[in-house]
Amino acid sequence: MEGVSYQRFPKVKIRELKDDYLKFELRETDASMANALRRVMLAEVPTIAIDLVEIEGNSSVLNDEFLAHRLGLIPLTSDRAMVMRFSRDCDACDGDGQCEFCSVEFHLHVRCDSDQTLDVTSHDLVSSDPSVVPVDVQRADSVGYDTSEQRGIIIVKLRRGQELRLRAIARKGIGKDHAKWSPAATVTFMYEPEIHINEDMMETLSLEEKREWIESSPTKVFGLDPNTQQVIVIDAEAYTYDDEVIKKADSMGKSGLVEIYAKEDSFIFTVESTGAIKASQLFINAIEVLKQKLDAVRLSEDTEEADDQFGELGAHMRGG
Repeated sequence: MEGVSYQRFPKVKIRELKDDYLKFELRETDASMANALRRVMLAEVPTIAIDLVEIEGNSSVLNDEFLAHRLGLIPLTSDRAMVMRFSRDCDACDGDGQCEFCSVEFHLHVRCDSDQTLDVTSHDLVSSDPSVVPVDVQRADSVGYDTSEQRGIIIVKLRRGQELRLRAIARKGIGKDHAKWSPAATVTFMYEPEIHINEDMMETLSLEEKREWIESSPTKVFGLDPNTQQVIVIDAEAYTYDDEVIKKADSMGKSGLVEIYAKEDSFIFTVESTGAIKASQLFINAIEVLKQKLDAVRLSEDTEEADDQFGELGAHMRGG
């Protein structure tokens, strides 16, 4: 059709922003773009994680492989990950992944010389690069700890006479290769719901029937106005697309009491970071990675078109 444009112009509105949490709206696009952004944030934004562990001495209760696995899952601050080289592409160290351009070296040496159990934590890891260090975690207030107190991630516990000595190499990677490189604890999105209540039909219900209908929703979506006793929408985004209120209306003989639609061009994202990079930076890096992938597709299409054109030219010259 003439005059119809299928070009999309996505818009983003930030709702809530913390270092490790981001909630935003993505509008004027479709599910393919929303899902692509989600998958890139989970699996293709690079971070730095321990990838090689050389155990020099271990008399703890955990075996070497167990310790190496735990070390790999410790999130490291990864602000410089976007500019680092992948070890496989590094020409400075011939791909062995142990130079300043593609890796960071850590050392750990702890020995317990007292009768009290010694916690070996991520704070005991000594980094060769001050910008790449283990992420601090806060003690949860729900279990009675002061949230301002920082603590390391426990690696192992040592008793008297036990010792742990190791060297570790951290490298750049993506979550698609291993979960330890994923910068996101979780990334979810939902269609923004649009709720329309049939006010005329709702007024035919008694106050008790209104309360019964409201309580049929597993989440707090609807409520009663204390002044007018009318049913109102309290939190549309709390709706989980469970259709319980629609089923309840049908069972009361009031089909069409409420209509709920999913806006197909509007999404609400929730992003939680592991701490390797800030949630806002995770979102920005994901957009950059997505742009690079789209540029690669465009370049591939241009190359194929050029190959076709040169192929036709070659055939014409051979025919001549």
